[in-house]
Amino acid sequence: MNSILVYCRRDLIRWYRAKWGFIAAMTIPAAWLIFVGLALPIRFTDNYLDFVTPGILAMTTLNASLGGGSLIILDRTLGFFNKFLALPSPRESILFGKILVIMIRGLIQNTIILTLAFILGAKLFSPLQLAGTYLILVIFGTLLSAFATTLALYVDEHDSYTALYAMVSMPLFFTSSAMMPYSAMPTWLLVPAALNPLSFAIDSIRLMQTGVFPGMQILLLSGLALLVGVISVRVFRKVEV
Repeated sequence: MNSILVYCRRDLIRWYRAKWGFIAAMTIPAAWLIFVGLALPIRFTDNYLDFVTPGILAMTTLNASLGGGSLIILDRTLGFFNKFLALPSPRESILFGKILVIMIRGLIQNTIILTLAFILGAKLFSPLQLAGTYLILVIFGTLLSAFATTLALYVDEHDSYTALYAMVSMPLFFTSSAMMPYSAMPTWLLVPAALNPLSFAIDSIRLMQTGVFPGMQILLLSGLALLVGVISVRVFRKVEV
């Protein structure tokens, strides 16, 4: 556990010092929240800001998690990654340290976005709804960060990973239930949206908003996170120095 915390602390310090990266990461979801949640004349709901906030939270987690894969790309470029693999600490601690730091980054960003949504007029969550929302974001973030860190092992350079990250994140977001309910979607989009992991997280948060505990969705997300986590551990064990 100590080695996991050491890796996590190292990346948190680096993230804290690169303040412009944090500002840039917050600008996009905040812009979506303001210009989409407040400006679009949507008619299928009385308060579109309430409807779109779970989608923005999931998008923030998606961007934070997939963007976190660049941490490994940077370590490989600077030559640190091979040194970490040669250390006596378990290799899995590198993976878990990356997942933990990506999780912390995502939760900090989501807290700011959620606070902004409440300031703009979104309905306040009860303490139980807030705890359930964070639980969903943690599970979803674990799933995505494990995927991102594993994917980063197979990409040679930062530019290639950035292009791949954009290629994955945008289709995931626009084929989810983030922007509109299933009843308003075109027929061809219903199946991709229903099978999209992003929709699982968004729908779970929306159920929490109504006071319903989304047990089935949380169980499904947890199963996916466990599966991807096991695959990630196996991949990290086979990485060569």
